[in-house]
Order: sequence, then structure tokens, then C-alpha cells
Amino acid sequence: MRRKGSPWTGLAPVFLKELADHLSSARMRVLEWLVLLTGIAAVYTAIREIGSVTAEDPFLLLRLFTHARDPLPSFVSLLGFLIPLVAIGLGFDAVNSEFSRRTMSRVLAQPIYRDALLVGKFLAGLGTLAISLVALWLLIVGLGLVLLGVPPSGEEVLRSLTFLVVTLFYGGVWLAVAILFSVLFRSTATSALCAIGLWLLLTILWPILVPFIVQAIIPPDPAAIILGVTSLEQIELQQTLSRFSPNTLFGEIVLALLHPSTRALGLVFPSQLQGALLGAPLPFGESLLLVWPQITGLIAAVILLFAITYVSFQRQEIRA
Repeated sequence: MRRKGSPWTGLAPVFLKELADHLSSARMRVLEWLVLLTGIAAVYTAIREIGSVTAEDPFLLLRLFTHARDPLPSFVSLLGFLIPLVAIGLGFDAVNSEFSRRTMSRVLAQPIYRDALLVGKFLAGLGTLAISLVALWLLIVGLGLVLLGVPPSGEEVLRSLTFLVVTLFYGGVWLAVAILFSVLFRSTATSALCAIGLWLLLTILWPILVPFIVQAIIPPDPAAIILGVTSLEQIELQQTLSRFSPNTLFGEIVLALLHPSTRALGLVFPSQLQGALLGAPLPFGESLLLVWPQITGLIAAVILLFAITYVSFQRQEIRA
């Protein structure tokens, strides 16, 4: 039997309701303050360090994001670590909490299709991330203007805004992972543990496991072992496997966008450096072109994970 009406009927009420719940929840406030305080500490330390070189650095705003000083890492490093936790915190109970409260059948009894319910929950999580990231970006730029007294250039603003959008896609990957486990498991504790476990695997353990996997697939030559060198095939395979982690893709994008002098990622051949001035910054368009495959990979990961979640949710049986 064909359903009547648009499958997106009820999308706006679901989105607004979930967005209001996220922004007013105690869980989200704790996560927001965690990101805010650590981010401000890192940026304030960077401002104190780079305040003496304002006349020498043409990309002073970008250094606020990337400058690190012991014991605090850079702002982008903190963001790469905390954004997955925020995204998982937003999505690990998006669907299974409706089952545990026995409200799923009541919601779907209204003129709301499953399509609108799932998409509304996902967009509400992305909207919450977007609001938090924009507020954090404005705070950092404001601190830079007040404490450094140097307005950012147009290219700096463009690069930092592109970084903001990429960070949203990066958070979208982990939000989709959390919602997927929320669909697959009825227990909220199980879905949270699975999402955090996958994050730990891809962020911490995967870089350690990749060299062993490469050596198992492409055994090194005896001569290479004696000389202590790695073959070109092993390096290429190691880079390919490393990029299965969203954290690696995010790190490479940050390197190209916030360090304008970056001219290549991974293997560098002499032909790539012909006519180049070492240390000279690339135009924004060329930096974006350099990491376009990584950006496409993050977007594709979000779409693929949400498609798997969508199919799994549509096949579930819902009883009153």
C-alpha cells in the first residue's frame, strides 16, 4: 500500500523539538562548557605567545587555531578530540530512548513518517553542533581582535570559515555513527559504549595497527630491513589505510587550510616543488583543491552512515 502525502510531513516539528531539547539539556551544557573552557584556555595562551609578532605574520588569525604551548595542545587538536564526544553525546540515545520511554509508537501515530523522524533528529544534532561551533568561532575571532588589535584579512576569514564547515562535517560523521548504534541497539548504554569504542579504535588504536597491517600485506625486502627504509608501496598503502579514520582526514584538511604554506600531503615528488618558493603560502583555492578528496571523503562517510541508519530504521518493527 502506497503511503499518502510527502514523507517529510512533520519534519519541521521534529527538528525544532529535538533542537530545543539539545540546547536545553544538562548533558549538552556540560559538553559545551567543556569545549568552551578548554578552547578559550588554548586560544588565550596562543594570543599571549604570538602577541609580539603581529607585524611579521600575515596569517595571525590562523595561528590562534594552530599555535600550541605545553602543557596545552592547539585549539584544533582539542577540537578534533572533543567534537566526536559532543556528537556522540547528542546521538547515542536519539532513537532507542524513544523505545525505552514507549513513545515511538505514539509519535509515529501522528502524521509523521519514519523518514521525517529520523532526518529531523539528525538535522537537529547537526544544528546544535553548528550553533556551538559558530558561537565558538565568533568568540575566538573576537578575542583576537580585542587582545591583538589586528583585524583579520579576507583570506584568513575564508580559510577559518571553511575550517568551520569541515569541522561540522567531521562532527556529522560521529553523529551518524552514534545514531546508527542508537537504531541497532535498544540499550542506550550499549549504543554509547559502541560509539565511543569505535571512536577510540579509529582515533588511537588504528594509527598503531596500520603499520602491522601493511607489513602483513606487503612484507619488507631483506635489503630494506638492513637499510632501515620503507618501500614506496608500503608508504602508499599505509597512507591509504590511515585515511579510513575520520581523524586522519580531518587532520590533513586542517593542515592544508590553516597552514597556507603546506604544498603537499603524504608523498612529495620533486616535480610537485618545481618553481615553488619554500615557505610561500598557497592561494586559498589551491589549498582547497589539495584537500578536496579528504573533504569529499568526510561528506561521503556522513551520507553512507546515514543511509545505513535509514535502511535499518525502516526495517525495524515498531509495536504499540
